[in-house]
Amino acid sequence: MARTRKRRMMNQINVVPYIDVTLVLLVIFMVTAPMTNPGAVDLPSVGQALRSTAAPLVVTVKKNGEAEIEGNILPRDQLLVEVKQQIKEAPRAVVVAADEKTEYGKVVAIMDLLKQAQVEKVGLLFTPAP
Repeated sequence: MARTRKRRMMNQINVVPYIDVTLVLLVIFMVTAPMTNPGAVDLPSVGQALRSTAAPLVVTVKKNGEAEIEGNILPRDQLLVEVKQQIKEAPRAVVVAADEKTEYGKVVAIMDLLKQAQVEKVGLLFTPAP
């Protein structure tokens, strides 16, 4: 009778082939790394990065719909002229501020006037409740 031996299963992983592959890849990267041409990066210089921006022009809308610039209450046609003049002198943003009791339509009317004056940067000023 022939005797049959049972083969035992190996329960260990042979890591030698993995080490061989890793070393070959390491050599390939070490040889090819000096040949690569890194892209040129244009970094900004320190002197030209910062410019001081002017404070925005604040247009305050009152409850009755009147507009105020720097404490001067102006009629609508005068407001348009004043905004154009101040932006022409120093280009800056315009901020519309209003009381919480001011009607929304009155604020939109002032913003429409600013659009007619071709103001590109218009913002809304919001003061959070205490």
